[in-house]
Amino acid sequence: MSAGAQVAAVDLGATSGRVIVADLDRFQMRTVARFDNDPVRIWNGTRQALHWDLPGLYGHVLSGLTRAARESDRLVGIGVDSWAVDYGLLRDGRLLSVPHHYRDARTERGVELVHQRIGAAELYARNGLQFLPFNTLYQLATEDLLDQADTVLLIPDLVTYWLTGRRAAEHTNASTTGLLGLDGAWDTDLMSRLGLSPKLFPGIVEPGTPCGRVLPGLGFDAQVVAVASHDTASAVAAIPMDAATSAYISCGTWGLVGLELPGPVVTEASRAANFTNEAGADGRNRFLHNVMGLWLLSETVRQFDRDGRGADLAALLSQAAQAPAPAGVFDTEDARFLPPGDMPARITNWYNERGLPAPDGPAQLVRAILESLAAAFASAVRTAAELAGTPVHAVHIVGGGSQNELLCQLTADRLGLPLLAGPVEATALGNILLTARAHGLVTGDLDDLRRRVADWFPPRRYVPRADRAAVMV
Repeated sequence: MSAGAQVAAVDLGATSGRVIVADLDRFQMRTVARFDNDPVRIWNGTRQALHWDLPGLYGHVLSGLTRAARESDRLVGIGVDSWAVDYGLLRDGRLLSVPHHYRDARTERGVELVHQRIGAAELYARNGLQFLPFNTLYQLATEDLLDQADTVLLIPDLVTYWLTGRRAAEHTNASTTGLLGLDGAWDTDLMSRLGLSPKLFPGIVEPGTPCGRVLPGLGFDAQVVAVASHDTASAVAAIPMDAATSAYISCGTWGLVGLELPGPVVTEASRAANFTNEAGADGRNRFLHNVMGLWLLSETVRQFDRDGRGADLAALLSQAAQAPAPAGVFDTEDARFLPPGDMPARITNWYNERGLPAPDGPAQLVRAILESLAAAFASAVRTAAELAGTPVHAVHIVGGGSQNELLCQLTADRLGLPLLAGPVEATALGNILLTARAHGLVTGDLDDLRRRVADWFPPRRYVPRADRAAVMV
């Protein structure tokens, strides 16, 4: 490949999106577009349903890619990643409705409908997936338009289809649906039991598969490659870790905590602990648990703004570092914290219901959130190591949470292990590396790619404070 070639990552997160261009010769990453991803409530005749503004997001993607092509010497490749589980329905190539948001209340009914047909233990034995009430199979059980559709495409697959005209299901994201067997193929028997036609779901493709050139008329030209399109899978691909002895925390809206293993762990103990097995790049298995993540903090800050208490996050974090630790940490996995809304009131109620002193004021509330997240992260790491029988000597944290110095230090304290922070843009970086490898701009297996990341982005090391770790384990 000639010098001067670049690749672009379309990285769509649950609260924001970005288009990032990378030059692998000099290794430079440059953000050419950054935009909010705000859900919208749409009246459906009976209630205000929560949806993604996917056409608006796609417009931002096109603008970003157009700029990337204009400012690049030679844009050769594009990769698309996004959050998991949500989807669009197509008929004759057309989108039937804007996709629902996984936090929409409709998922509650879906769990009941699915478990009437298959029990939780059998379901886990088939797909190895943790129970989350918004997994794709639960959403599809309540889908009003399913009988009108001929294709189901997960969000990154839908964006790729709009760019190239090709319909496919990338493996890492497909593995979050609950409809993929442990062998990596669609579980057609499960689909039939749930009343789903296997014809709705395109063929599975692996990360690195070329998906076709950008369609004419979009204003730019490049080859689109299927990357590890679940954003966590791309993030894990870019963690500069020794997978044999390290755990990871991919911390953004969600905190994904776990291990990279050669194969799935599907035991009654792992099901009881609600650990999942999802596909990773290069045939690896991501054995992990979802923790609520920085959603707790961002929704709290949004509530402060709604209340007219304009909150500067940097100032809040500085004040929280000086605030006393809470009387106890709260359960970040309590279902009350999942929907949007008044997060400070919910946290206060959690403490009040248990007769515990609630955080007093914004700084103490932020401190309680970060202490509780750190405790949840540490607990998930220990549980993962125990369930997999794998030693953990260090933990890596990537994503937005790796910039939060207080969260990183508190997590190291509770782990009693070194915590290595960064890179921040791990998801985009994993996307870029897999796209670049498909175009011959970089070579090597996942371990080789991670060594490059360690050279480019040396992680910051947090050491547990002895006076804290002893009382927090």
